[in-house]
Amino acid sequence: MASAAPNRTAFGDVAERFLRHMVAERGGSPLTVKSYREDLLQLEEFLASAGCRAPGDASSVLLRRFAAGLHAAGYAASTVARKLASMRSFYAFGQREGWVRGNPAKPLRSPRKPRKLPKFLTGDEISQLLAAPRPGQVGGLRDRAILELMYSSGCRVRELVSLDDGDLDLRNATVRIRGKGRRERLGIVGSHAQAAVRSWLAARPTAAGGRATSRPLFTNKFGGRLSVRGVARLLEKHLAVAGLAGKASPHTLRHSFATHLLDAGADIRSVQELLGHKSLVTTQIYTHVTTSRLLDAFDKAHPRAR
Repeated sequence: MASAAPNRTAFGDVAERFLRHMVAERGGSPLTVKSYREDLLQLEEFLASAGCRAPGDASSVLLRRFAAGLHAAGYAASTVARKLASMRSFYAFGQREGWVRGNPAKPLRSPRKPRKLPKFLTGDEISQLLAAPRPGQVGGLRDRAILELMYSSGCRVRELVSLDDGDLDLRNATVRIRGKGRRERLGIVGSHAQAAVRSWLAARPTAAGGRATSRPLFTNKFGGRLSVRGVARLLEKHLAVAGLAGKASPHTLRHSFATHLLDAGADIRSVQELLGHKSLVTTQIYTHVTTSRLLDAFDKAHPRAR
């Protein structure tokens, strides 16, 4: 019996190979891989309803119909853009594997995403939040260390929970952060963050297993690695205590870090490096925040502003 043509490869098999490639070759995070898997499942259902037996049967016209359906269903522009990016990467992988000759998703243009200015806390609000954890309790010492380190280094919450003891260098006031795409960078640990982290380490219960350098820096009550959801919960609790309920998420601390640095005159290239942004364009959104605040202050204070 003759073997099946390359473009008749079962969708599920091809998708799983692509997702493994995303992890092994491109350093895709679990969250990214989860999103890509959901996108491909949606694409598979659409292609099946259109009579395509395999991904290699899809044409650019058919994929445009898929994109139009996403818009019609009310998906946000950012979500549509991500799904189209998933498709482009998937078919580029198919070209390398040989089950599709060209990339039918390449001609598709992503919708322009409305640019939202990042939310941030003011300096006073940050002070209120950092004072909320109770220093007399082990949990309070941990939470204070987490909040201080996030605000001092500008790290993402996923980067924070992946930190091990060996990533911390308090002597040189730095922390090694593993960011997106396996890129590493150094974060700054300011004096307040250093003191908070030292207090936490002195009081921290012994973690289960692992060498001292490879055990989690921040642990839960069972001694295991603290989760992203765990950080979100503790932040919600302390925001409520500080009278700031609903005003911030873990990522707001990162936004506040960048905004406050630029407000104080920090060089944008330095902020880009500290944030771990691959492109300066991503960092420049914070300059729009500071500019809008300056314009607002001008409108309110200058006698000839209006």
